[in-house]
Amino acid sequence: MAEKTAAKTDERIGRVSAITKMMRRPEFGALLGAIVIYVMFAAVDTTGMFTTLNGTAGWTDFAAPIGIVAVFVALLMIAGEFDLSSGVMVGTAGLMMGMFISEWGFTILQALFATMIFAAFVGFVNGYLVIKTGLPSFIVTLATFFVLKGANLAVTKMFTGTVRVSGVDQAEDFEAMRAFLATTFTVGDAQFQITTIWWIGVTIFGTWLLTRTTFGNWIFASGGDANAARNAGVPVIRTKITLFVMTSMAAALVGAMFLLRLRGMQAGQGVGQEFYYIIAAAVGGTLLTGGAGSAIGASIGAAIMGLAAIGIPYALWDQDWVSTFLGVILFSAVMVNTFISRRASGARK
Repeated sequence: MAEKTAAKTDERIGRVSAITKMMRRPEFGALLGAIVIYVMFAAVDTTGMFTTLNGTAGWTDFAAPIGIVAVFVALLMIAGEFDLSSGVMVGTAGLMMGMFISEWGFTILQALFATMIFAAFVGFVNGYLVIKTGLPSFIVTLATFFVLKGANLAVTKMFTGTVRVSGVDQAEDFEAMRAFLATTFTVGDAQFQITTIWWIGVTIFGTWLLTRTTFGNWIFASGGDANAARNAGVPVIRTKITLFVMTSMAAALVGAMFLLRLRGMQAGQGVGQEFYYIIAAAVGGTLLTGGAGSAIGASIGAAIMGLAAIGIPYALWDQDWVSTFLGVILFSAVMVNTFISRRASGARK
């Protein structure tokens, strides 16, 4: 009798442990939120399109560019840092790449390579200044934000006489590179952007980097307790600078995608997007204090934004409320993630 009771107890403990382990995942709260939001908008949809392939193509089109950068922003936040210049870098990269092509005759591939080098340099400078000055990354990257924002407008006007760069479709390799970075593909009767494939690939890469490599361990250690990490031999400085570089290059990649898709770029493109990246990461369970988070969570956060952006007009709600809705989602998601984390920690004890 005692053996049967013990067996039942062990089985129950095993079930509880599995549930607790799942709840401790940083993206668990975001996944629940995404399901709730999807069901809600499916219920209030007045067009019958939200749950179709075309509806899915719509919200993934919105979410994919956010998700590509948000994954790397999440990794940077896990390491305890922020990059407020990631949004404006989207515009900077697109404008620079466009001017290389239209003003100096670069091919798309040459312009992309040169732009990526510049983005890596900006990321390196951000990381280097954060480490060497001891200033918060919030301040350093905010300064970079204003420098790039002003340069985008001034330099574009200097070379083109307007606030827009165009003519990139005259490059000899435009169609080939557009097929690689900015084309569409058909699923059923819906047209999906190839950025969706890039988004999935980046999410897989970020998850692998974070959970299956030594570098991923360094990221968590750098954000958890940097001093203890240094004492344990973790190259904190190199880790953080590398993450700043990767974040800047991810933003530049998205800028290139927009340039080829739109066949041009406005000087104000990307400004304000940095908040979307941070919101996606935070909604996905990344702690603002560092030390915890996931790439999958950041992508789920981006998906939630896409669901809201498409779901609100499908429900015939006033689209002026989109930002308000995102603010409520951010606050609610952080509260839910905190509650679940505490419950899971209590269950573990």
